[in-house]
Amino acid sequence: MEDIKRVKLSEIVELITKGTTPTTLGYEFQDEGVNFLKIECFDENGGFIESKVAHISEECHKKMKRSQLKNGDILFSIAGAIGRVAIVTEEMLPANINQALAIIRISDEQVYLPYIKLILTSPIVIEQFERKKQGVAQLNLSLKDINEISIPLPSKDKQIELAELFDKVVGVISKRNKELSALDDLIKARFVEMFGDPVSNPYGYDKVALSDLADIKIGPFGSLLHKEDYIDGGHPLLNPSHIVDGKVSPDDKLTISDEKYEELSAYQLKTGDVVMGRRGEMGRCAVVPEDGFLCGTGSMLIRTKGEVTADYIQKIISFPSFKKTIEDMAVGQTMPNLNVPIVSGFQIIKPPMEVQDRYYAFAEQVNKSKFDTMTFAPIYAIINLYLHTYFYQGRR
Repeated sequence: MEDIKRVKLSEIVELITKGTTPTTLGYEFQDEGVNFLKIECFDENGGFIESKVAHISEECHKKMKRSQLKNGDILFSIAGAIGRVAIVTEEMLPANINQALAIIRISDEQVYLPYIKLILTSPIVIEQFERKKQGVAQLNLSLKDINEISIPLPSKDKQIELAELFDKVVGVISKRNKELSALDDLIKARFVEMFGDPVSNPYGYDKVALSDLADIKIGPFGSLLHKEDYIDGGHPLLNPSHIVDGKVSPDDKLTISDEKYEELSAYQLKTGDVVMGRRGEMGRCAVVPEDGFLCGTGSMLIRTKGEVTADYIQKIISFPSFKKTIEDMAVGQTMPNLNVPIVSGFQIIKPPMEVQDRYYAFAEQVNKSKFDTMTFAPIYAIINLYLHTYFYQGRR
């Protein structure tokens, strides 16, 4: 194996800087003009989303000379969604950036840009950020932090080999993700075909109160949980912010010990429960995938009695027209809020069991197809493991 050196980014760059907000200089955004790029202009793989681009005047662009972009610049997000990486191409230019993005302009000709993009998104670099994040609620990186990022730098041929391998993997994953999305859309379309709008109820199904179909409980009062109760690596709490796109997305930093979990056994979530946010965005809910979670203070636990599935309840509550109904029912002027009496009174359409069975037989067939597609997901993790192992051995 070749001898792999490690370098700091500052050793291979011509420039590391960041942008600013035009309004701080007295300029406003425009409908047309020079492209102004923010984090949201790039997807998780660094793909350019042109529809998200803002615009500034030529005068403002000249004023912001320090952050004028060049072809081949690497953009690295240093606030908010930390670690999102993209390479600037001609189609984006002329362009400028805000203060949440750093420009990394490579000067070393022995550096292959796609390799730098790859390594900046790998665990090798991410672990360096995680160490900085300890004890910090919201991590923001400074330009000094970026300069000090340490990366392995093999020969240029090896850089090209690794980057091309990774590109192939990203291509496979992107294709599979599109297939998954299409299958999800198919299930949603079938739901509407068979059950209709749950508010207007075009098929005239019986409506019953949610309390007839499920047991409902609010999460523990704030006085039952204190700052010192939270640990790393325990039982995750599920608050509204941990429900994303109809799925559970826990924070492994917001967890409690086994002892506290048992003390709050009345609020333990079980596999197949529905957890729903009761504050802020109405209709945010998800089916709990496994045991071990605790219903958070800002959430509610909905446990079906068996006449309908948890998935059915989740789909009804998160249906656009139903979410609007919930918004109208919520109390509180500053922030919409739900309580047990309100949720208990939700009017839920109750189709005959044979209709529900036909829908779930269809969904099961589609989900089998999804399983075949999802088997490719671990490839990304395998490549990252390969990188980590390769460079770990190279450092010895």
